[in-house]
Amino acid sequence: MKDSGDKKPAATNPAADLSCEVCGLMPEPTKTRLTLANIAVMLPIELLVHALVVETHLPYVAKVLVLTLTATALVIWVAEPSAARILRGWLHAPALKLRRKMGTAPALWRARTVMQDTPGSLHRLTQALARLDTNILSIHVHPVPGGVLDEFVLSAPGNLSERQLLEALHDGGGSRSQVWPTTALAMADGQTKALSLAARIAGAPDELPLAVAELLRARILTPAEAILEKYDAGTRLKIPTAWHGPITFARPGEPFTPAESARAHRLAELAEILSHRPAAAAR
Repeated sequence: MKDSGDKKPAATNPAADLSCEVCGLMPEPTKTRLTLANIAVMLPIELLVHALVVETHLPYVAKVLVLTLTATALVIWVAEPSAARILRGWLHAPALKLRRKMGTAPALWRARTVMQDTPGSLHRLTQALARLDTNILSIHVHPVPGGVLDEFVLSAPGNLSERQLLEALHDGGGSRSQVWPTTALAMADGQTKALSLAARIAGAPDELPLAVAELLRARILTPAEAILEKYDAGTRLKIPTAWHGPITFARPGEPFTPAESARAHRLAELAEILSHRPAAAAR
């Protein structure tokens, strides 16, 4: 109970929500709100000081000096710090509103998890994600040994963490789950992306290595790297070509699926056919 009591004020404290993580300073409030806050704090002080000094029997010049010095000191040492502290929530309300709006804005994630190929497995996973207000925007299913690899594009609240998504995938029956922040470009499915890259290769077959690397979100290995570097099973893919020789791609931590391998090989076949076309036409 003590821990929850300690955490509660931090969640509603503007300083905790808006303080810079590096310098610890709060953002500048708007001039209008800062002026109104200073007036609200200074006015009672000014009235009290005037009431006390006017009743004294000091000479006129002395009264002016006392009023000026006292009011200035109280404003600098009392009024402004009090306004910044007491009215902090109101002063920084616009920035707090923007921060909370940004925190609840939907974020896009790409996720992969291995599921059992049984009826109802996807429904359980969907329910687990729905409890986090996370929506499945697209899904691609790849058969793999021991089940199916489901690849999703997810729309989730902006304040949702990677750990929470991984826990939801695990609770929904997934295993070997992985998630990555992504963009709207992920909504272009693998087939559409492959067709776009095929059109690119049709115009320039030599673009094959770069096109496959873009398709698979992988790194092209040099011949020396292909021999020396070690990768987990499934994270290295080699495609044969007639003029480049074998081209090896690596994607550490994210094994290639059979569907991705098939698309890469089809692109290589397309590039080879097109590269021989001019020679055939010349004969």
